[in-house]
Amino acid sequence: MPVPWFLLSLALGRSPVVLSLERLVGPQDATHCSPGLSCRLWDSDILCLPGDIVPAPGPVLAPTHLQTELVLRCQKETDCDLCLRVAVHLAVHASLQAQVVLSFQAYPTARCVLLEVQVPAALVQFGQSVGSVVYDCFEAALGSEVRIWSYTQPRYEKELNHTQQLPALPWLNVSADGDNVHLVLNVSEEQHFGLSLYWNQTGPQIITLNHTDLVPCLCIQVWPLEPDSVRTNICPFREDPRAHQNLWQAARLQLLTLQSWLLDAPCSLPAEAALCWRAPGGDPCQPLVPPLSWENVTVDKVLEFPLLKGHPNLCVQVNSSEKLQLQECLWADSLGPLKDDVLLLETRGPQDNRSLCALEPSGCTSLPSKASTRAARLGEYLLQDLQSGQCLQLWDDDLGALWACPMDKYIHKRWALVWLACLLFAAALSLILLLKKDHAKGWLRLLKQDVRSGAAARGRAALLLYSADDSGFERLVGALASALCQLPLRVAVDLWSRRELSAQGPVAWFHAQRRQTLQEGGVVVLLFSPGAVALCSEWLQDGVSGPGAHGPHDAFRASLSCVLPDFLQGRAPGSYVGACFDRLLHPDAVPALFRTVPVFTLPSQLPDFLGALQQPRAPRSGRLQERAEQVSRALQPALDSYFHPPGTPAPGRGVGPGAGPGAGDGT
Repeated sequence: MPVPWFLLSLALGRSPVVLSLERLVGPQDATHCSPGLSCRLWDSDILCLPGDIVPAPGPVLAPTHLQTELVLRCQKETDCDLCLRVAVHLAVHASLQAQVVLSFQAYPTARCVLLEVQVPAALVQFGQSVGSVVYDCFEAALGSEVRIWSYTQPRYEKELNHTQQLPALPWLNVSADGDNVHLVLNVSEEQHFGLSLYWNQTGPQIITLNHTDLVPCLCIQVWPLEPDSVRTNICPFREDPRAHQNLWQAARLQLLTLQSWLLDAPCSLPAEAALCWRAPGGDPCQPLVPPLSWENVTVDKVLEFPLLKGHPNLCVQVNSSEKLQLQECLWADSLGPLKDDVLLLETRGPQDNRSLCALEPSGCTSLPSKASTRAARLGEYLLQDLQSGQCLQLWDDDLGALWACPMDKYIHKRWALVWLACLLFAAALSLILLLKKDHAKGWLRLLKQDVRSGAAARGRAALLLYSADDSGFERLVGALASALCQLPLRVAVDLWSRRELSAQGPVAWFHAQRRQTLQEGGVVVLLFSPGAVALCSEWLQDGVSGPGAHGPHDAFRASLSCVLPDFLQGRAPGSYVGACFDRLLHPDAVPALFRTVPVFTLPSQLPDFLGALQQPRAPRSGRLQERAEQVSRALQPALDSYFHPPGTPAPGRGVGPGAGPGAGDGT
């Protein structure tokens, strides 16, 4: 239920204070005076040289009193600095015009500004106040001590001075964004503070807290709404095991760039993190310490990885009190599922001596080695791959390096021998069946059933085509492809085949993938986005797609040359499906030609989408809803990261009818 209003209080020690300051917009200094006076601020600061007192040639306009006020100077809604406004009260001791100097000192800053003030003769009353002039403003830091002097130029009287200690309080800004309310607090890193949101109610109250909202830094403050009332503070969940469990369940690791990341959590917590290597097959993630080291982690502070390249098998482990609390493979969404690669650890010693070992579940196996492990048997081949540049270098420094070497080709060789043995067995079996014709039909029926069941177990092939609108959308596509790989589907996407794509070229690569997918009875998934719709419209209008600002790996752009004939000649139904993401694109924005096949919105229509990806004659599985929920859970973090990036409001990225956050449910 939305809260219609609330009161905010900043709790500092035993005396919480509410700090509400006037806002000044813009970076320029300014001055204004009371009615009847005219004043002007000189364009630049002057030297702070008050000089000696000299006798006045006649009556002078002189400062009589100084007043200061704290204000906020804001460049943007949440980009504000503390500023000191100065008001100078004036009286006529002689002349009708004066140059008033304001001198400001707050370590390590010193400034002097010059104000010209003129008073009309009608206001002149000797010895009486004629008004004031206000200067906006001197910027100052929280908790600093500032000193203000005021005198005329030339100086006819002793200068006025004023000292003020600025409060060591944070300032708070509240802004609304739809159903969300953002509280922005500007405090130094060393300052401790408390924040209380309270109801203005009377009489006894029973307040229920959801147990999932309890975290160690949640405190409660109670006080009567009376002047100078005593406030009762209690933080009852600091040692509560459930609160600590909730804290780690709410904590998230976020990959910002290839080398930077941060830990997002509701409370600060003592933790340390290290990289680890996770191999396929369910083996534990092996910490890469040494050669890398554990690093202390600060919540919401950007940290750097010492990496040269990312890899889907690289994960981050976060420990607290020597216990593993969090582990995430941050690169899996953008680089695809885990690969069957071997990690080689190179150790460098004095006089250019170096040694190599392969990281395996049993430990790091030296290369070459006579051990019976897989890496030891392939040791010579792995060393040749390393020397020929077929391994990817992930990390490098004076003490050593890390290399990821692919094992696909060796696995393919092993399976080739297995298939050869199977073919020989099948030939021998066929010969026996020919000799026993009475039993031939029965054996052939059994063999046909085995082939069908084997194909079902391997899963249907799915080729995923998309337009690389931006890096964020590519990560979203990678997350979808990774989630679909958890189902009985064999997913192909250009994100995971950049090396082959560069070698063959986008057009040749797509033609080969499309032909193989359709020959195996697979399905081609067209993932529509604003960029994909624009490319399709360009092709439909011009029939060609000239060079533009598209990347070399945009297989979707290259694929249109043979996708369009399938749709124009009516061959697309049954072999193609379309999809788009909720809040990014409405199905009505997809060109009509491509709506001759089903177009699903994700994740709202995930069950129907997964049903369309099944084998054409496969029965509808009762687990379809369960699988849809599994894919939705895997996809949700990537959707949140794309539509709600850290530190920014949800952008309206979509185009077309109903596009934008929250638009379109796909029904």
